Amino acid sequence: MAEKLKTEILSCDSRQFYKELRIGTSMPTEKELSKVPHHFIGHLNIHQIYNAKLFEIDCLEKIYKLFEKYSILILVGGSGLYEKAITEGLSYLPEINLNIRNDLIFHFKKKGISFLQNELKKFKKQDKLIIDIHNPRRIIRYLEIVKSTGFSPSFFLKKRLKKRNFLIIKIGLIMSRYEIYSRINDRVENMIKKGLLDEAKRYYCYRNLNSLQTIGYREIFEFFYKEKNCLNETIEKIKINTRRYAKRQLTWYRKDSSVTWFHPKEKQKIFNFILKRVGNTGFEPVTPCL
Repeated sequence: MAEKLKTEILSCDSRQFYKELRIGTSMPTEKELSKVPHHFIGHLNIHQIYNAKLFEIDCLEKIYKLFEKYSILILVGGSGLYEKAITEGLSYLPEINLNIRNDLIFHFKKKGISFLQNELKKFKKQDKLIIDIHNPRRIIRYLEIVKSTGFSPSFFLKKRLKKRNFLIIKIGLIMSRYEIYSRINDRVENMIKKGLLDEAKRYYCYRNLNSLQTIGYREIFEFFYKEKNCLNETIEKIKINTRRYAKRQLTWYRKDSSVTWFHPKEKQKIFNFILKRVGNTGFEPVTPCL
């Protein structure tokens, strides 16, 4: 699409931000990056602290700069919160009681992730917000907000909608469950062949960094730590967790009525849909983008 529309790509894949994590995040190849200018790919190192709010600031600055040259830009990726940071904006989250945070971290280190998961069950009965129950940082973030304020993060996120002065067209890519699962399995096998184990081994000593709390790395770090684990079982676990993540992504985006869905092979349909929405050939200046 970027080649046909003669434009550039912005990534909102929050894991492809980190230049060290090339294999485990399936970062675009040098060949792909050379075809079309990309932004927010490998622009950070794993030690840098970064979040959706900082991305909102940085990406909007880049968007307005690029709109001086292009009438259409492409934002791509599967990190829902980071996409919404651009399309809707993020609200200010409340101050957190550090004693609560430290208490949660203390009990997590002492009792493991099952402690956090049990705490989550107590507070999340009526909340539809999707949380990765295998990601301790996400669970701690949820619990510290609830325990500090008495409200779930959803209460604050509902207030985040901001008016953007450019037209937003949301396109979702959908396949059958068989196709998705098959491609995920192939993707994981391919990452292993490319050297994911060696890549994970290089950063094992930094495994507690937020940037490395990522599917693929987490399972391999556990494999390194528990020497009795079987590599084939670890690879299978990566596939299962990736499929679960894909399911959560679909659940997140199916709730968004502004998304128009296409099969990835329907490239011409997608192209025609974009041109129809912008109301011209796609190469002249588009008023909503100025």
